[in-house]
Amino acid sequence: MTILKEFKQFLLRGNVVDLAVGVVIGAAFGTVVNALVTGLFTPLIAAVAKVPDFSSLFFTLNGSKFLVGNFLNALISFVLVAAAIFFFVVKPVNALVSRARREAPSDPATKKCSECLSEVPKDAKRCAFCTQVIS
Repeated sequence: MTILKEFKQFLLRGNVVDLAVGVVIGAAFGTVVNALVTGLFTPLIAAVAKVPDFSSLFFTLNGSKFLVGNFLNALISFVLVAAAIFFFVVKPVNALVSRARREAPSDPATKKCSECLSEVPKDAKRCAFCTQVIS
């Protein structure tokens, strides 16, 4: 019975649930980013390069066919996905985090003694160094 109880605790731990939610959200976000790349960015490159698909590019060496075009398609897709994630996720999240850090100044835990200028705890009534009464 204790094994089932431990298993239940393991499943309901915050880390496992957070990881599961992260994987599901990540998969859904991956679909959105892939749609952005294939629907907007790849046609834009095709319009500029005048080649909509590089998969037909290859060369043959001693009877072996090297599919350079498939590699180019995968490389371009990777770079575009990475750029989309960086500019549409990483940069905005970093901006939000830095803004949140600026807005929430921490309350100091110490204060200076007016007599000896030593750092004393914020709630202290008397300086530990010079015994001066601190208001």
